[in-house]
Amino acid sequence: MFVVEALLRILGGLCLFLYGIKIMSDGIQQIAGEKMQRTLNFMTGNRILAVLTGALVTMLVQSSSAVSVMVVSFVNAGLLSLTQSVGVIMGANIGTTVTAWIVSLIGFEIKISSLALPAVGIGFFVNTSKWKYRGLGEVFMGFGFVFLGLQFLTDALPRVNAESLGFIESLSDLGFVSKLLALLLSVGITLLIHSSAAMITLIITLAHGGIINFEISATMILGANIGTTIDAIMAAIGSKTAAKRTALVHVLFNVVGSVLALVFLKPLLFLVGAITPGPAVSLTERDGGLSIATHLAMFHTVFNVLCTLVFLPFTKQFAALVTLLIKDRDQKGEERQPYRLEYRSGVHSATPELNIIRAEKEIRDMAGLVSAMYARFSEALGIFRDPAGGETVTAALVAEMREKEEIADEMREELTRFLMECTRRQLGYQSDRNVYYLMRVIADLEDMTDDCYSISLMLERSVKKALLFKEKEIEALAPYIALVEEFLVFVREHLGRPIPPERIAYAEDLENRIDKYRDKLRKLGRKRIEAGEDVKTELLFIDLVRRIEKLGDICYNISEALSLMR
Repeated sequence: MFVVEALLRILGGLCLFLYGIKIMSDGIQQIAGEKMQRTLNFMTGNRILAVLTGALVTMLVQSSSAVSVMVVSFVNAGLLSLTQSVGVIMGANIGTTVTAWIVSLIGFEIKISSLALPAVGIGFFVNTSKWKYRGLGEVFMGFGFVFLGLQFLTDALPRVNAESLGFIESLSDLGFVSKLLALLLSVGITLLIHSSAAMITLIITLAHGGIINFEISATMILGANIGTTIDAIMAAIGSKTAAKRTALVHVLFNVVGSVLALVFLKPLLFLVGAITPGPAVSLTERDGGLSIATHLAMFHTVFNVLCTLVFLPFTKQFAALVTLLIKDRDQKGEERQPYRLEYRSGVHSATPELNIIRAEKEIRDMAGLVSAMYARFSEALGIFRDPAGGETVTAALVAEMREKEEIADEMREELTRFLMECTRRQLGYQSDRNVYYLMRVIADLEDMTDDCYSISLMLERSVKKALLFKEKEIEALAPYIALVEEFLVFVREHLGRPIPPERIAYAEDLENRIDKYRDKLRKLGRKRIEAGEDVKTELLFIDLVRRIEKLGDICYNISEALSLMR
């Protein structure tokens, strides 16, 4: 019976450790969310920079699973390319080794568990306060729970000795079969708990207690490395082909690396023993103690670094391989599907701050839709120079604008819902403010698509009623239209990052120039009415000038909102 009690203690300690990791990660995300967003801007075609970025972000959030899910989501959204994702995934595997070092160097050597309860208490009061950095409270609480869980694990292990679990000793003497069983067991447990960090902590704790030897422990770490790919796989379900390829990159990298390490396990363990300070550790004897814990942390690090060094030169080839294995089955040329932007919640969710980056990319796409509609209207003005077939041209224009306007409506609805979901995930103070401004931008962009559609209807009516502008009026409109187009480009370039004061001055200058040009064109229309030109045509011209100027006003509103973001 005492064995069952000890196993339940181990399970409880492991769950407490998992919970501590989760809330500590949430707290770090709230505090460092904006910094992580800026860090992600370094995800470029440079493979080394991508590896460093993946490692750094994983060290911050303490979860390679969260980063891998984030990468799959970003590739699915078109924010990252497949080649970029390969380097980031490699870096995430290196970043996750920090947990093993924390456990091996602090968890057993320093009796930090005595500080765990005070940390939980302090963290609770900080987290319930109205302080700007209340996320720090979650960091303290998570820290406390992590080491309380670790203490429960280490306290329970003396109850589970070799006599209680004699089958461990018998299974350790089966040669390669022992390692294979250990690998499969570790894969299975990691699949269940969805955390390689927690599994590796359990492995190190078992080894520290003398339950399993160095060789079996190292093999189980390889199994945890394979099992952690389940989150990327689940994130890719129902996603685009590119996201599925990214998940396959994660699976292949971890599985192939682990299989190679298993084949060359003894040389790898000898290398780890040679470079790890402290007493030597036997491969097959159950030594226990701090030395085996640090050896396992070193093994985890050396394994992931060597895998990255081996595969990094072949990043493009790796991307080409998964492209070959997963064919492009995304729908092309079929009926348009409604726009959807899913927020993946639960254990597979990426960090809320990082989801904002995904939303910003979609907002840039929405701005691109506005620019495309505006450019299409600008092209359509050519019908006034050659009115033959004008009704056909304007009918096609209206149909195209209507479809794009419907897409914009769907984007506004989905993006607003997506950002509201982000706010329910305890964002940091500044991130929460940024979401508010982003929702303002989304509403303004959707209003611009409504105006572009209204302009197309205006052009259709003018052609049907033969209210055609003169060449001089079209030439006068050209610089005015170009100014608003310049403003649209300015907005698109600054979406996703705050606008500095000097650039806001440039936006104000554009707004003033558009207003001056509007007044000039209105005077031109009124003078033509006074000169006896067709009143309906000139009123239509003045109305068109007003609607274009409204687009400029909205661009300035968006610029103001972006300037308030940090």
